Amino acid sequence: MQERTHKVTVRLADEEYARLLAKMDEVGVSSMSMYIRKMILDGYCVRLKTDDFSEIVYLLRMCSNNLNQYAKKANAFGDVYAADMEDLKMRLDEIWEHTKNMMIAFSQIR
Repeated sequence: MQERTHKVTVRLADEEYARLLAKMDEVGVSSMSMYIRKMILDGYCVRLKTDDFSEIVYLLRMCSNNLNQYAKKANAFGDVYAADMEDLKMRLDEIWEHTKNMMIAFSQIR
């Protein structure tokens, strides 16, 4: 990381300072220096809602576990039940739906 040697000072009125704190809170940034630097250099800060990420990771783990169980069953008995494959397909469809919703949300970030 580069050494930061230049200091910039900004004076704000009480209302402006309150607005700055509210905006920092809105995006979940606790470091004023980091927030102001990001806004000066890039013009925006974005807080991503990560609930969908957690759900996708959970569903991927479940599918992975199920797929391993199906592979063991197929290797041991030579066949896999259609109901098992349908369950896996439904879980994969759910993952794709969550992923699609996340991509739509990302595309709407301005």
